[in-house]
Amino acid sequence: MPHRYFTTEIGSGRAALTGSDAHHLADVMRGRVGDTVILCDANAVEYTGTITSVQPGRVEFSVSEGYPSAAEPDVQVTLYVGYPKQGKLEDIIRHSVELGVHRVVPFFSRYCVAAPKKEEVKRERYARVAVEAAKQCGRGILPEVSLPLPDFASVCAELKDYDRALFFYECGGSPLRSLLGQEGAVRRIALITGSEGGFSPEEAELAAAAGAQTVGLGPRILRCETAPLAALAAVMTLTGNLE
Repeated sequence: MPHRYFTTEIGSGRAALTGSDAHHLADVMRGRVGDTVILCDANAVEYTGTITSVQPGRVEFSVSEGYPSAAEPDVQVTLYVGYPKQGKLEDIIRHSVELGVHRVVPFFSRYCVAAPKKEEVKRERYARVAVEAAKQCGRGILPEVSLPLPDFASVCAELKDYDRALFFYECGGSPLRSLLGQEGAVRRIALITGSEGGFSPEEAELAAAAGAQTVGLGPRILRCETAPLAALAAVMTLTGNLE
């Protein structure tokens, strides 16, 4: 399978890679004139690129006509995830990108064990994790990792922007299948899962007041790093995006 790279320098049948991607292709992968790669414009359009020039810090291509990325789901899912401790967020980001997430938004809530610390620096690392996962699994976009929201009220304030907001509560709720089973019109979906401490009853009330539907994930209590991935996989299955 050809290697995959993202670039904004693409158009009129030409494209280029610079910086670390150019170094990787030219020096690590030993790309040469005539070799082909997959180039993505980060807007779910892909191109077959044929190397025409290899220069220090720059690789140039001729490109085919663009075609839609087959890897992108037909739903845009934002994952709001309670900020976990001990580096678990990196794994959540990596695996949710593989499953098709559009955006990951960490947040702090009443029972979070973790506390805000150097979040701008962490966000740069999380963005790199998302980029590498997107390349590895063949995505056609670069999923966004947002700065953490400071509290649960800030999460609820964003829910009006979605066709469906699903609040996954450890105390149970409606079966997910009953909420997503046959609805083809739902395209923008928010999934909300908690940190190690879960959610307070007051936060559950806030979510309901903001229009979120309370959902259960079966009779077992899932760990905070398992629940978001289970929820995302279930949503992708019910919307036909894991077929």
